[in-house]
Amino acid sequence: MSKSILFVLCLAATSAFAQAQTDTAALRQKAIALAHRLPMFDGHIDLPWRLYEKMEDVSVRTKGGNFDYERAKIGGLSAPFMSIYVPSSFQKKAPNAAKLMADTLIDIVEGLVKKNPEKFALAFRSKDVAENFKKGLISFPMGMENGAPIGDDLKNVEYFQKRGVRYITLTHAEDNLICGTSYSLNNKWNGLSAFGKQVVEEMNRVGIIIDVAHVSDKTIEQVLEISRAPVIASHSSCRVFTPRFMRNLPDDLIKKIAKGGGVVQINFGTMFLDSTVSDHFLARRQAMLDWSTANKIASGDPSYVAYEKEWNKMHVAPKVPFERIADHIDHVRQLVGIEHVGLGSDFDGVGESLPVGMTDVSMYPNLIFELLKRGYSEHDIERICYRNTLRVWQKVEKVSGNQ
Repeated sequence: MSKSILFVLCLAATSAFAQAQTDTAALRQKAIALAHRLPMFDGHIDLPWRLYEKMEDVSVRTKGGNFDYERAKIGGLSAPFMSIYVPSSFQKKAPNAAKLMADTLIDIVEGLVKKNPEKFALAFRSKDVAENFKKGLISFPMGMENGAPIGDDLKNVEYFQKRGVRYITLTHAEDNLICGTSYSLNNKWNGLSAFGKQVVEEMNRVGIIIDVAHVSDKTIEQVLEISRAPVIASHSSCRVFTPRFMRNLPDDLIKKIAKGGGVVQINFGTMFLDSTVSDHFLARRQAMLDWSTANKIASGDPSYVAYEKEWNKMHVAPKVPFERIADHIDHVRQLVGIEHVGLGSDFDGVGESLPVGMTDVSMYPNLIFELLKRGYSEHDIERICYRNTLRVWQKVEKVSGNQ
């Protein structure tokens, strides 16, 4: 090959590489612009529990955690559902303990807004999000993770609606009075209890979105048979990627949720995204159960916590790239259509189990960039980031008449 031809080939390759870099930079800028143009929802952020355990000022940048105002603004997050998370342990405490905990966490959210009205605002109606977005405020709609605070009193459903709760995850890590959990192989109710069926109907009546994250497959099927409004899975991913991890949704239930007009909001936790991590998580859970049984020591005991830390040091979880989130979005889109997928990061709820490139609320543009690279249109991304979740919320309001 002559030197002149070689020179031309090298020049062409250099030019193509430079153009590719220019195109990539332009696409990244487009992703950032989209993130800030859209009123972006995130279906599940565990900030209230994080602040309950250790109060800090999230109106400024914080050293720890996944959420604060400054990083949310960088990432374009404008409507994170604040998780009113009530651990299953509160089901075993004194009567009303779970309800009191939920009230405490709601008070924390209200306190954040009261102290920082120039940055945060509550969102009781779906249209509040757009109004707050126009003012440059981050909306705090609330979702209660675990229906245990309802107790055995149906009136508590409306009580929490009036307190601002706009979705309820029917249970969490254990069966409660409403339904069975995905973590149990022998659900007490084989789905919904008789009381749980009343709760579903009451949630429809007062305008609270039903969240089927955490619940058993049988529970989801029964909820979909009863509910007059679409449902969400506020922070669940696709079981096809994690066959042994029952917290994720199987394809047949994703189809049924979509048929009812619902939305699957993809969890960013690596155990939800990849089987190598979910298998690691299940192995840790079994190891802790074996150790706890052998030593007759309950979880929460200092020695239990110490052993778990030691186990984690000896068994490091695999790393997962953030592009895996897009794989789950792809799967839902291909299975049931773009109208039925959203985002439910579980930030501040999954600890360090987050993918490389998606470790806090400043990083949503990374995901949008990846979706653009995969050929998603701006309208597709609008649906994922807010239109789909907004549609469900509006439909629930319409069914209840609370608009």
